[in-house]
Amino acid sequence: MLSVKTPEEVLALIEEEFAPLPGRMETVPLTAAIGRVLAEDVTAGEYVPAFDRSTVDGYAVRARDTFGCSDAIPAILSLTGQVLMGQGADKPLAPDCCIAVPTGGAVPEGADSVVMIEYTEDYGDGSIGIAKAAAPGQNMIFKGDDVYPGKPVLEKGRLLTDRDIGALAAIGCVQVPVVKKLRVGILSTGDELVPPERQPGPGQIRDVNGPMLQALFAAAGAEAEYYGILKDEEKQLYAAVKAAENSCDLVVISGGSSVGVKDATCRIIESLGTLLLHGIAMKPGKPTILGKCGGKPVVGLPGHPVAAYFVTKLFVLPLLHRLMGQKVQTFTVTARLSESLSANHGRAQYQCVRLRRTGDYLTAYPIRSKSGLITTLAGADGFFCIGRDCEGLPEGAEIQVITQ
Repeated sequence: MLSVKTPEEVLALIEEEFAPLPGRMETVPLTAAIGRVLAEDVTAGEYVPAFDRSTVDGYAVRARDTFGCSDAIPAILSLTGQVLMGQGADKPLAPDCCIAVPTGGAVPEGADSVVMIEYTEDYGDGSIGIAKAAAPGQNMIFKGDDVYPGKPVLEKGRLLTDRDIGALAAIGCVQVPVVKKLRVGILSTGDELVPPERQPGPGQIRDVNGPMLQALFAAAGAEAEYYGILKDEEKQLYAAVKAAENSCDLVVISGGSSVGVKDATCRIIESLGTLLLHGIAMKPGKPTILGKCGGKPVVGLPGHPVAAYFVTKLFVLPLLHRLMGQKVQTFTVTARLSESLSANHGRAQYQCVRLRRTGDYLTAYPIRSKSGLITTLAGADGFFCIGRDCEGLPEGAEIQVITQ
């Protein structure tokens, strides 16, 4: 008999039983930091940009020297110099004068705006006609507009993206403090399983969960250790779980849908540590197990791939993020259901959907499937939840879709 907890209770249990692992920081080169979890807050130690810059090709001016000018009555300014790309402005700008600057070039002291070259005319006698008045700050980026010394740039716990790498490069952070990759041990169980490269025989199926879980954990910044396919034999499973528990930070057992194997998984966890959870009030994914062995989390996933996917996304990845001290945001979009949906009363029901633009709003088309049919996930744009106290939703109901 399962002792079932709600999804909210499971997340609270994870927060209560597990804490970020201490002493897990290392420093990696900037080029190797993509997809890693930042271990410390990063603040700027310098100004970016380090000088006032022009955003256009044109002339640096004092804005007040151009007030009131037009095509018919241009402001006539003396050209007193030129700034070359990659060099500083060697002299300040005097009143009623201008200095030529390229896009990205340094704006000289005394100038407070840049006029685009399209609104100017070079008379060839050392004077420039300005046909459009400039406003202070126009076409300029000022020193420190991006960052300045002491400004927070990136927060601890962030999974670094390509955009973050650019920000770190801009402030000269070439050695990045990151969380050491957590090792996740993955065990696939089932007499019916064969590796993906093998042609299944009668009654056999390819192992889907092993490669899928490796991909999920790798995308989350962890290092997945695949222990292969194990037969439904308790001694073999016990030895594999113990080996994985000794060398990994988190152990995930995929499969065990039969009563005997499921009971064996519970017995193994209890013999190595403590059983914390046996069953979640959700569909798919109810027969989920969570324990703690040697202080490390051990998770028993349903064998059906869709169920294993949802349990991993909703609970195992948050557990992994908790261990890494990672801050994670869930992004949703609002959509309307294309048809009515009934729900399994008493369990939170998770439903994959395809999203299509319909006029001014998104329409969510439910993907009809069963928990063992993995290819339906590949065509999904996201999923949403029907609460366990809700018996269904009508056509046109507004829902929040978690994008993938």
